[in-house]
Amino acid sequence: MALTRSVRETIREQLGDRKFRREFLREAVANMVAGDLDTAKAVLREYINGTVGFVALGAALSKSPKSLMRMLSRDGNPQARNLFEVIAYLQKADGTVLTVRASTSAAA
Repeated sequence: MALTRSVRETIREQLGDRKFRREFLREAVANMVAGDLDTAKAVLREYINGTVGFVALGAALSKSPKSLMRMLSRDGNPQARNLFEVIAYLQKADGTVLTVRASTSAAA
């Protein structure tokens, strides 16, 4: 029987690559903008677990790590202010600046 690794292990390893890390964070924000908050929260959870961790994030934002974990859980209902605080910190920690551009949709 072949040995396999979990998706989480693979993602954590790949988050060591700065290009992958930036794209992963961009994907979280793109999902938020597109209205897919469930996917955005899942991607953010993986990003945080694979980079700064919830303890350091909580300390930086003066919030309980458990509160942040609940906020980004499957059943969590985060306020926009809290989501943007998290995104702003993650960008700063990585030295990344994400931008949002408007475009016309070719699919419509």
